[in-house]
This record gives sequence, C-alpha cells and structure tokens, in this order.
Amino acid sequence: MRKLDRRRAIRFVEAREASNCPVDADELLARFHARETGQPVVSGAAAFAAMWRAIPVLSPLGHFARLKPVLWVLERLYRVFLRLRPRLQSFARAVVSE
Repeated sequence: MRKLDRRRAIRFVEAREASNCPVDADELLARFHARETGQPVVSGAAAFAAMWRAIPVLSPLGHFARLKPVLWVLERLYRVFLRLRPRLQSFARAVVSE
C-alpha cells in the first residue's frame, strides 16, 4: 500500500507505538484500524475501504465499499481471513525458510 500511496496521504502507525489512541492495544493488534480526517476510527473492512479511498487508483473500490451490502460482504471475507491468518503466516514462514 505504501508504494501505491504516492501522495503520502496515509500515515501508517505501528500499533505498539500508538499513543493517545481511543482503541485498546490488544484490539489494535487483532484487526486493521484506520481513521479518515474528521471521522471516527473504523476497523476491519471499513478500515481497508478508508485506506483505499486515500489512494487514487483504489479510490473507486473504496467508494464502492461504502455501500452497506458491499461492506457487509467485505467484512465477512475479512473475518474469514482473520481466522486463516495464523496458518497463512506459518505457511509464509516455512516457504521463506526453505
């Protein structure tokens, strides 16, 4: 995402270094979070959609994700990904170490 963000519209913050954050540290580490200027913190698929809106090439997808049915589907897919993430990380580590 950093490479796509040529305008540097996104400020990535390491969750362990976040200070004055309204979200619990454990929750920050469990799900992806974002905040658009002047908006409350969102997480999961809504956070990805917010990030996509900040990147011109992905902006149409981010705006499409504002539709409730689309965001609902994306959130369900994100939750499936979260359940698979530990196995995917183990697989990636195994591939890299070979």
